[in-house]
Amino acid sequence: MPGVVFFIKDEAARYVMLNQTLVQRLGYRHKAELLGRRAEEVFPDRFGALYTAQDHQVLASGTQLEDQLELHLYPGRQAGWCLTHKLALRDAHGRIIGMAGVSCDLPSAHSNHPAYRKVAAVDAHIRQHYAQPISLGELTAIAGLSVAQLERHCKRIFQLSPRQMIHKARLGAATQLLGQDLPITEIALRCGYTDHSAFSRQFKAHTGLSPSQYRDSLGTRTQPTAP
Repeated sequence: MPGVVFFIKDEAARYVMLNQTLVQRLGYRHKAELLGRRAEEVFPDRFGALYTAQDHQVLASGTQLEDQLELHLYPGRQAGWCLTHKLALRDAHGRIIGMAGVSCDLPSAHSNHPAYRKVAAVDAHIRQHYAQPISLGELTAIAGLSVAQLERHCKRIFQLSPRQMIHKARLGAATQLLGQDLPITEIALRCGYTDHSAFSRQFKAHTGLSPSQYRDSLGTRTQPTAP
């Protein structure tokens, strides 16, 4: 499955099992080259430390990471969106002994779904108006659906919640603008964030980098990433 990264790590966040997709995205040839190593040892510095810290949080607390929308960098500095899931693994006594994780590239929308046209109208509105405030009530009115129906259909058709669709549109635009010489405060405004600090928090939460770090990464040859 080329669009899915899967791995299992031990209690020290070291790889004990992984699929070939992760091996290839990291630029290696064999799984054995990654076994026994942590993310911080095989990913570029800015990403590896973040992924290892995320792993330790799951291992220490047992908290499950679910449907985390993240922007990753792939070969050729191409950006791609995925949904990441991580959960702790326990033995028969309930003790945490490791963790499992999977990152799935976002697939194409399911255009044959009965509600596709309604949800596609919502997606088009978000992509056209991401620079402006967008409310859930506004989106339900466009689709002619209840909040619960909109949430359910968006997840089924786009694999994302309406809120995640807004983040994807805004942060996707931000990654493009960061390749220009615009001030980061100006980029935040153009992407629908009136608060620069809120923009920075959201950007780092979804990419693992601050806007400044992401801009710096565009000027160098970057290894692909996936946790």
